[in-house]
Amino acid sequence: MEVGQLMVTVYSQLDGFPNMEEQPGYYELLANIGQLTKESETKLLVATNPSNELLGGVVYFGDMKHYGSGGTATQVANASGIRLLAVGPDARGMGVGKALTQACIGLAREKKQAQVVLHTTKAMQLAWGMYERMGFKRSADLDFKQEDFPVFGFRLMLESTTG
Repeated sequence: MEVGQLMVTVYSQLDGFPNMEEQPGYYELLANIGQLTKESETKLLVATNPSNELLGGVVYFGDMKHYGSGGTATQVANASGIRLLAVGPDARGMGVGKALTQACIGLAREKKQAQVVLHTTKAMQLAWGMYERMGFKRSADLDFKQEDFPVFGFRLMLESTTG
């Protein structure tokens, strides 16, 4: 399964998340996820098993101007972003989402960023809880609506990287 197909499958199965008919542009973005990497400092990270089967993926933004969300996130300075985390149904509970998120945090640390920004929704309760356990804090100043659908901002402040 390619990453775009995985993204569409995962997001379309979220209870309470807009469907393809309600937000066709969003699902087109998911299906063509690799297109985002055309922007500088944007990477698509994937997790595979030893048989090279796709388990999950996420997009890392080293420059928030390419983050592409609504709201104020694209103006956050000295920050990296994480978007569009998806873990395949058969891989849930294996730590794939956490490993992908940690990889993004590692990239932000290498870049000496002060924070990592991400968004999630009420339909993504598993991810929401994981982000909070990893130290991300709600940041209402980053909230926005994707059409009429509420999206909630989070930040992880990274310890000082100067020494």
